[in-house]
Amino acid sequence: MDRLKGILMIVAGALCWGATGPMMEWLLHTTPITASLMLSVRLIIAGTLLLLFLQLQGKDVLRIWKLPAWRNQLLLFSIVGMLGVQFTFVKSIEESNAIVATLLQFLAPIFIVIYISVMQKKLPPKAQVIGIAGTLAGLFLLLTNGSFQTLMVSRTALVWGVALGFTYAFYTLYPARLMKEWGVLVVVAWGLLLSGIELGVIGRIWASDEWVLLTDRTVIWMMAALVILGSAAFVLFLSSLKFISAVETSVLSSVEPLAATVISVIWLGSSMYGWQYFGMLLMLLFVVYLSIAGKEKTAS
Repeated sequence: MDRLKGILMIVAGALCWGATGPMMEWLLHTTPITASLMLSVRLIIAGTLLLLFLQLQGKDVLRIWKLPAWRNQLLLFSIVGMLGVQFTFVKSIEESNAIVATLLQFLAPIFIVIYISVMQKKLPPKAQVIGIAGTLAGLFLLLTNGSFQTLMVSRTALVWGVALGFTYAFYTLYPARLMKEWGVLVVVAWGLLLSGIELGVIGRIWASDEWVLLTDRTVIWMMAALVILGSAAFVLFLSSLKFISAVETSVLSSVEPLAATVISVIWLGSSMYGWQYFGMLLMLLFVVYLSIAGKEKTAS
C-alpha cells in the first residue's frame, strides 16, 4: 500500500510539474515579466501559505531554526536545491521552451549515478553505463535533430539545462535527512519561502517596474495556478521519496515531459522535428532503463 501511495504521489507530482512548464513559458514569452519577479512572488506566496497552514495545524515551524546544524542544512537546501531547480528550470524555458527544459532535467539520474559511484569509490555497473549512454544519445538527437552541424537550442539553454540536471539531483538526494527529522511539509515550506526571498534580494525585485503586470487578470490567474501546481508538485515529489527510491522516481517522472509536450503542442503550438521526437522517446526509455538498473543493483 505504501508503495502504491508513493507511485500515485510521484505521478500526480509529475503531472503538476509538467503543467507548470508551458504556463511559465507563456508568461516569459508573451509578457514582459522576468524570471526573477515571477519566481520570487510565486515562491514567497507558496511558502508563506504552506507555513501558515502548518501553523494552524499546530506544527512548531520555527523550532528548526533553534538548532544550527539543521538550520544550516535547510539554508543549503533552499539555495542549491529549491532555488537551484526553480531558477535553472525557468532559465532553460526562457532560453528554449518548456518541452526541452523538462527533458533536460532528466540528466539528474546521471548525476545521481555518478555521485553514488564516487561515494562508493567504484565504477557504476555496466547496466547503468548503458543507461547513461542511451540517455545522452537521446539528448543529442533532441538538441541537434540528428545533425552534427546543427544545434536546435542555444548553448546558453544547454548550460542552463545541465545546471538543471545537477540541481535536480541535489534536490532529490540532499533533503532526505531533513525530511525524516522535520517532515516533508516543513522542509518544503521553508525551502519555498527562503528561496523566494533569496532570489528577490538578488534580483532587487522591490525596485522592479514589473509589479504593474500583476494587476492583469490573466497574469494573476496564471500566477495563482503556478503557486498551487508548483507547491503540489514539490510536496508530492518529496513525499513520494518516503515510499520509493530516489532513482525509481525517474521511471514515473517520465509522465512529466509527456504532459509538458501535450500541453505545449495543444496550447502554445510548439513543435519539434522528427529526430527530436525520437530523441525524446529514447531519453525516456533509457531513463526508465537506468532507473530499473539502479533498482536491481540496490536490491542485490
